[in-house]
This record gives sequence, C-alpha cells and structure tokens, in this order.
Amino acid sequence: MVQISSKSGLAIVLSHLEGFYEPKVSYEQYMMDSEVAASVLWNAYLLGDVKGKDIADLGSGTGMLGVGALLMGARHVLFADIDKCALKIAKNNILKVKSEGYTIGSAKLICQDVKNIEAKADLVLQNPPFGTKVIHSDAFFLEKALEIAPVVYSFHKSETKAFLQRFSAKRNAKFTHVWNFRFPLKASFAFHRRQIHRINVSCFRFEKE
Repeated sequence: MVQISSKSGLAIVLSHLEGFYEPKVSYEQYMMDSEVAASVLWNAYLLGDVKGKDIADLGSGTGMLGVGALLMGARHVLFADIDKCALKIAKNNILKVKSEGYTIGSAKLICQDVKNIEAKADLVLQNPPFGTKVIHSDAFFLEKALEIAPVVYSFHKSETKAFLQRFSAKRNAKFTHVWNFRFPLKASFAFHRRQIHRINVSCFRFEKE
C-alpha cells in the first residue's frame, strides 16, 4: 500500500494528473496548480478536516482537489461538475492513483449545474469560476457550498476578501483561515499572450457558526 507522507509528495502525485483536453472559456476552466492544491490540502489535513470525512468537490473539473482529498484519507468524495468531459478526466485520474497502489476512499461523479446539487457533506473543497465570464458565479458556488457543509475551503480572488466576509456573515459563517497565493494561470486559450499569468488568489476556510 502506497501512502502520502509529505506535502511535497502530494504535490508530485497531483502534478501527474491529467488536465483539460479542450478547456472551455465560458466555464473558466484552468488546471489547478499542483503546488497550490497540495498546500491547501495539507493544511486541511493538519486541521483535521479531511481524514475520514465525506467531502464534496464542487466544480471539480479534472478532479485535482477531490483526488488529493482521497489521497489524504477522505472517506468519500463527491465530484460535481457541469462538464461531462471534465468528469471523464476526473474519473481517469481516480483510476490512475488507484492503479499506482494508493488505497483511497469511495468516489461518486455527477454531472450537474451547481445550483441543482442536493447533497450533504462534512467539507466542501472548491475552486469555483472567479466570475469573470458569468458575474457572481463565485458567490453562487459559495452559497451552495455553505448549504452543503459546515466547513468550506474555497478559492477566490484576494481582492474580494471584504465582500466574502460580508457575504458569509449573512449566512451565519465566517472565515477562520486565509492562505494567499500568486496563482499561476497557464496559457490555455488562443487569446492568451503569456505562457503563465499570475494573479492574487486566496483560499478561504469558512466555518458555519
């Protein structure tokens, strides 16, 4: 049985997962950086939010956060995305880590718009669209996440911190931790002019009161 024993080890495994074949700009599909994902997942593990937990990965894309949670001992992970192609890749990534000898919990994949998801979990992990194509889509994701679980880890543009504080307070939640990153967005579309564009992104840990 192969186990993950360090943050760097987790990052290496995640870096070998498949990314999007044909990312869709309307869904703001970008491959999550493996180092960023590993950092957040490791912190979540140390805080006791992952091992043995039922977790939902909303807007799961190719499944990096959800697969990482399974590698860190999650009991069950729900992968939810509106894109069937992304979910197929996520399924391949789950099978990949299993084939490499990792013992992981169970997984379920559903193709559904986030607003229609009905589920309950101990934790939501999500890297939602930032709202550049569909305004406030990040807020829709956060609202649904807070309905599903008492603890939520959610990535947002750092500049929206004050808005997120007000938004979560109205829903009887607050963020307890904030991790800041220079988030690398790798060139994925024809209109991109730089190979890597870095933006200020934070992962917020929300907890319902």
